[in-house]
Amino acid sequence: MSIRHLRTLMAIRDHGSFSAAADAILITHAAVSQQIKTLEAQWNIVLFDRRPRSPQLTPLGHAFAAKAEAVVRAYDNLRTEVVDGAGFDGEIGLGAVPTTLTGLVPLAVSQLKTQFNRLHVVIQPGLSTALLQQIERRQIDAAIITRPAILPRGFAFLEVATEPLELLAPPQTTNDDPLFLLTQHPFIRFDRNALVGQMVEAWLQEQNIVVQDSMELEDLEAISSMVMANLGVSIVPQRCVDNMNPLPVKKIALGPDGPSRQLGLAHRTDSPKMRVIEAVHKTLLDAVANGRFSAPLA
Repeated sequence: MSIRHLRTLMAIRDHGSFSAAADAILITHAAVSQQIKTLEAQWNIVLFDRRPRSPQLTPLGHAFAAKAEAVVRAYDNLRTEVVDGAGFDGEIGLGAVPTTLTGLVPLAVSQLKTQFNRLHVVIQPGLSTALLQQIERRQIDAAIITRPAILPRGFAFLEVATEPLELLAPPQTTNDDPLFLLTQHPFIRFDRNALVGQMVEAWLQEQNIVVQDSMELEDLEAISSMVMANLGVSIVPQRCVDNMNPLPVKKIALGPDGPSRQLGLAHRTDSPKMRVIEAVHKTLLDAVANGRFSAPLA
């Protein structure tokens, strides 16, 4: 038996099928099947009921997978704490919502790499809900996300910054009244699949504001460009870290009733890479305190 075989079993359990597990861990379907057969032969047990079209874990298989997860976690902790010396010689998978990719993330990761130059950081962009699922499946270690209303069991959320939502308007706009601008100009929506987009929609409904939808985007740079081109107005998070070359669009506060999103670092409480995650969190806080990402000096 090897740790690799146990990871394969966990992948099948988490992804629901042999083929999905093969895709997730980047091996062939035949290799997945062979590893499971090897496990069953070594332990003289039946892990899967192969009568359905897609093999299903037997009750014994479910129990074995739970014990396998504990063994893999202990192995990962051993490697992180003993072999890798706190984990800074290894790799961390870090998810990030798109709004952080041109300011907060590059500034924080550049600071992290300066402190721990042997740490390999793999960035995975995505929306908050999808990134939480990837953490749960152990595809990534942590993610910078918008805090959801309910955090999954077994997760922790380390606060990074509060970002008020604000109105973006073309630079030639002379009226600063959000209600006037939202009702008199086309509206460029923040993607409603994102938690921020859902917050925007909830606020508009609470304020009884009816907008003229013109397009729906998830990329903050794309939204800003559309506003800059006088194609409409939008509501987006106020960046906690500015990028290097922000467009000169007009930014207008939504007032005392305007919503805010809480940005933070989500992770599993049983992660074997807690010391690395804590270091990532510290560099995120330092980046917010800095407030602006700029090109490094040559």
